[in-house]
Amino acid sequence: MNAKTKRKNGAVKLILAGACMAGLGYAAYAGRTPHARGTEGAKLHKYSTTIEKERPKLDDETKALISACRQNPCEATRAALEKKVRANYEKIVARKKAKLEELKRTAKDASKVEEMRKIVTEMEKDRERRVAQTLRRFTDPRLKPGSRAAVDGWHAVLGAPRLEIAHTEVTNAEYAKFKPSWPLRDNLPVVNVGYKDAVAYCDWLSKTNADGATYRLPTEEEWEMAAGHMPKDADFNSKGEDGRLSPVDAHKETLAACGAIDMWGNCWEWTSTVRTPGTRAVKGGCWRTARTDCRTECRDTGRAEDSGYGNVGFRVVREVKSPVSGR
Repeated sequence: MNAKTKRKNGAVKLILAGACMAGLGYAAYAGRTPHARGTEGAKLHKYSTTIEKERPKLDDETKALISACRQNPCEATRAALEKKVRANYEKIVARKKAKLEELKRTAKDASKVEEMRKIVTEMEKDRERRVAQTLRRFTDPRLKPGSRAAVDGWHAVLGAPRLEIAHTEVTNAEYAKFKPSWPLRDNLPVVNVGYKDAVAYCDWLSKTNADGATYRLPTEEEWEMAAGHMPKDADFNSKGEDGRLSPVDAHKETLAACGAIDMWGNCWEWTSTVRTPGTRAVKGGCWRTARTDCRTECRDTGRAEDSGYGNVGFRVVREVKSPVSGR
């Protein structure tokens, strides 16, 4: 094998390693010792009582199909990859159903059964959307070594062309630059800011930045694409954790699929998606929210768009004319 071939194979391996995380939307957890306990080599969060031992991984066939689709993007390779993605998804659904049956037999707390039942119901209901999201991540040309790293505080949202998301929520210090009368200047996420105020902040960024990008709030699906699936062992500020709003980088070891931090817990985040007339979808839960309701897939929470809330902040996305250098 010559040096050129070795370099090419090495690059493909790195790309597929990234696909294991970003492609399937799995977030990364580096482990916070004070809040973790060991079980068979895994770092499990102390509040995770329904941990599953199995961790989804890409098999060799899936990796080969991703590689084939990247090297020869055509209808045939895409169809083959989609078929495999669907098969993988059905295996996960089956595993969740098996876990539900196990909990029915063994769980002492009925709420754990209902929690898993809700997850299974969501997975069956949202099958087509989730399969499509995974396929879009796998076929995004930005999926390559380093694609999850922040560039000047922004992460590529795989599966959403030319879209990037901020590393953290907007902080009080950042918001005060837009609104000088804002009383706080710290690293806590800005809250008590209504949907329309958040939109005004984004419009201000679009006008004041010379990069030609359009700054706005993410849609619910864009937020989900950026966050990816929330691991059960992820460490973040939710009910029973910090007990109050925390700095945006307090739990920086837990990364979203795109590489951003603090996407679960701490404060809900506004999206532009209408939940019901007059309300907008919020995502990610807050410091008082039960962990199960912080999950990326939860789509049942909204807030009145003309009000501000002490547990709702926001994160900005930007649409760029072309990918940032290095993407």
